[in-house]
Amino acid sequence: MAELSDIQNEFIRQEIEEHIERPDERQRLIENFAKASPAMQAISAALIEGEHLVVNQLTKEALDSGIEALEVMDDGLIAGMAVVGIKFRENIIFVPEVLACARAMKAGMAHIEPILSASGIKPLGKVVMGTVKGDLHDIGKNLCNMMLRGSGFEVIDLGVDTSSDQFIDAVEEHQATLLGMSALLTTTMPNMGKTIEAFIDADLRDQVKIMVGGAPVTQDFADDMGADGYGKDALACVSLAKRLLGIKE
Repeated sequence: MAELSDIQNEFIRQEIEEHIERPDERQRLIENFAKASPAMQAISAALIEGEHLVVNQLTKEALDSGIEALEVMDDGLIAGMAVVGIKFRENIIFVPEVLACARAMKAGMAHIEPILSASGIKPLGKVVMGTVKGDLHDIGKNLCNMMLRGSGFEVIDLGVDTSSDQFIDAVEEHQATLLGMSALLTTTMPNMGKTIEAFIDADLRDQVKIMVGGAPVTQDFADDMGADGYGKDALACVSLAKRLLGIKE
């Protein structure tokens, strides 16, 4: 079992020590960073700090040096976003900081995505994502989108204020096997249930797995409305998506 001292990057060690309290999350991050090279840890550190220019440069240098794109994505970019997602969930950082980190993630992925596309790697699955009707909040959803894309999923993002018909049309058009709905307002949460009912009425419910999330959403609420799964944050969203499609972590 890896120890915190096994992580070479001092900033990463401090971030885990100061901000990651849950034992399971703490150990998972320690294991991941301990096996990552110093170059990957540097990318993660820059991303956590929201330094998009640094992430851009370090990602390019890593790829130019012959490091595989998947390694840079997994051990550098996604590893860093895992820390960001937890800090955002625990209210350690807020929207401006998350947006800066998202910009850094995007800068790195701009180098990664063309390589993955050219290699012919097929996506793990197609996911339609959207914030439900009446809700204009999308920070959490966008974090999930980035983590899903980075983990190998093709994401069709419908944005905010998404109606049941829009969800249905997108699932049919793209033949998606997963649907993710987000809500931040308690007043819009019932629209998740209405969308699920719309899929039932359209005889499409058995063709798609539906996952839900958002600050006010709970597992009990997800169960009551008939969703297939609930994710409390972006990390849980990726794990849930893989589980629903039978993909091993």
